Amino acid sequence: MQFHPWMLLSVGTAMFFIGLIGVVVRRNLLVILMCIELMLNAGNICFVAFSRMHQNLNGDLVAVFVMTVAAAESAVGLGLIIALYRTLKTVESEKLQLLRD
Repeated sequence: MQFHPWMLLSVGTAMFFIGLIGVVVRRNLLVILMCIELMLNAGNICFVAFSRMHQNLNGDLVAVFVMTVAAAESAVGLGLIIALYRTLKTVESEKLQLLRD
């Protein structure tokens, strides 16, 4: 099934803003990490849409690179969240202020 590139761009934009709202509104670090992943995937959709619009593979290659960086980012972020949970017994972002004291 073929999608028009403008439809892919609108879906990518909507996904990006849903992720942005989730990062700004939520307090749970796991949800914030998932919203950041949603924003990265929205960027990938836009890269692929622009790649199809211009009939080249540069956007597809950038999307693959972003997926590898996102996988590494989620692994490191999850490790940090687990370490914070072990010390603070919570994953709320408001409790990170305790680390400064």
